[in-house]
Parts: sequence; C-alpha cells; structure tokens
Amino acid sequence: MKRGGAAVAVMAVVVLTVSSARPALAIKQFQDEFKAVYVKADSSDPAEKALAAAVEGAKCNVCHKGKEKKDRNAYGEALAALLDKKEDAKNPEKIRKALQEVAAKESAAGGPTFGDLIKKGKLPGGDPQ
Repeated sequence: MKRGGAAVAVMAVVVLTVSSARPALAIKQFQDEFKAVYVKADSSDPAEKALAAAVEGAKCNVCHKGKEKKDRNAYGEALAALLDKKEDAKNPEKIRKALQEVAAKESAAGGPTFGDLIKKGKLPGGDPQ
C-alpha cells in the first residue's frame, strides 16, 4: 500500500472508532417507569415542576454519568443492584418496586435519601455530568 493509502486507511479507522462511541443510554422501560412514578409535568407544585424539567434535561443521566452505558451515578448503581436490563425490562411491577426500594436509600453517607431528593425537585443521582 502506498503511503497516501495508509494514511487514508488510518483516518477511516479513526472516523469509525469515533463515530461508534455512544452516549449513555437508559433502558427505555426503566426510564418510562421512573417518569410514570415521579414526573408530574402538569403539576403546579414548584418541586414537581423542577424535577420534570431536570429529568427532561438529564435524559439518560438520571441514572448514568459520562458517555459510557456502564457508567452510572449513585442512583443508577443502586437501581442496577436490583434490576437486570434483560430480565426486568418487561416487568413494570419489578421496576416500580426497585424504584420504591432505592428511594428509601441514602444518596450519600448520612445524606438525604434518593426519595427526599426527588421530593425536593432534584435529580436523585445529582447534577448530570
């Protein structure tokens, strides 16, 4: 291969590698159940409105952080300990039970629970990164 051809080949590999990097993605069913339980966009309550706006802006970063699917914030880690994406994605009852269980857990040592943060209109995993 000529020198120019090698450069083109290297560039093609770089472009394919960069374009295949994906942002963190939520499991749609998990995200839908979270919204069904906690998001009340039509509410007149300021905290509920704030949460709805925060969830809309955060999208997948309610549970994830960074650009990799495997990178989760503390809330996402707590949910991941209870849910399996393949087995539980089609089980809304189990998802809601996990959401309820995680809501009762402390968001940080000695800190408010994830549920308390949600009630205050804040994202349970903190600000998206």
